[in-house]
Amino acid sequence: MDRHQNDSRETGETRPAVKMINIDSEDAGQRVDNYLVRILKGVPKTRVYRIIRKGEVRVNKKRVTADYRLQDGDLLRVPPVRVSEKAPKANPGAAITQKLESSILYEDKSLIIINKPAGIAVHGGSGISYGVIETLRNVRPQERSLELVHRLDRDTSGCLMIAKKRSLLRYLHAQLKEDKVSKIYNALVIGRWPSRKVLVNAPLLKNTLRSGERVVTVDLEGKRSKTLYKVLERFSHDSETATLVEASPVTGRTHQIRVHCLHAGYSILGDDKYTPDEDNRRFREFGLKRLFLHAARLKLTLPDGKALTIDAPLPEDLSEVLETLRS
Repeated sequence: MDRHQNDSRETGETRPAVKMINIDSEDAGQRVDNYLVRILKGVPKTRVYRIIRKGEVRVNKKRVTADYRLQDGDLLRVPPVRVSEKAPKANPGAAITQKLESSILYEDKSLIIINKPAGIAVHGGSGISYGVIETLRNVRPQERSLELVHRLDRDTSGCLMIAKKRSLLRYLHAQLKEDKVSKIYNALVIGRWPSRKVLVNAPLLKNTLRSGERVVTVDLEGKRSKTLYKVLERFSHDSETATLVEASPVTGRTHQIRVHCLHAGYSILGDDKYTPDEDNRRFREFGLKRLFLHAARLKLTLPDGKALTIDAPLPEDLSEVLETLRS
């Protein structure tokens, strides 16, 4: 830290000097505006775009526009940006930190895969200071770039990928876009799912209600969406029936599996958004207290050609529900 930054702490302001940054292969390919937003923590986006428009940001001594993509070997000039320091955020609690560290299923120099516990958001926002990614960044400050490869709903447990290098992030995003990453989920649905129903092919459209709540519906104007299904086990207890299914999304849309199950007529139990309250209430007596959706397996090919398969064990709370239904 330079002398100006040390002196300015008494006044509550940070006065950084001009920064000259050599762009390497890890940061190459990013738009310059997105890169600046990431490294200039606490600086409003409007300010970032202003310094680009005014020509204060230079690449190889030349002015650039916000959509310029950084290249390996570029020399980026970042002007001094005065930022009033905010009160430091509270660190994530020891409980969530320990929970995430103990949930790591796989790690190498570029990738982390965790068995995300239900109830923990993948990122902060909407009143949540720390999610999975903020917690990992906090406990691993030595990592230059930790980024979510994909997302899971807060109440969904299971396999979640976090890239430790931007080169791997770009690679996996391309693999996901080309449907080359296999994601397999376990879901407990209401009723008796027919063995012959192996595909739900229905376009999905995001909607925002007046309350601000986001919901997804089947709509011809939506994006193409396909999910493959396989029956794993059926349960019958008195008049109640349920089916444990394996769901493999071919595409990756928001709430895809949840809405496709609803569309098929067999909504996921414990889903407070898409499943009728009376169905959820009846299955609480079997110990089901949350969404029964678990990302059980990931299959992918790493950049070096190595095939990787990762299994996430079903959490204890969901396993106990199945045991109760069996008995």
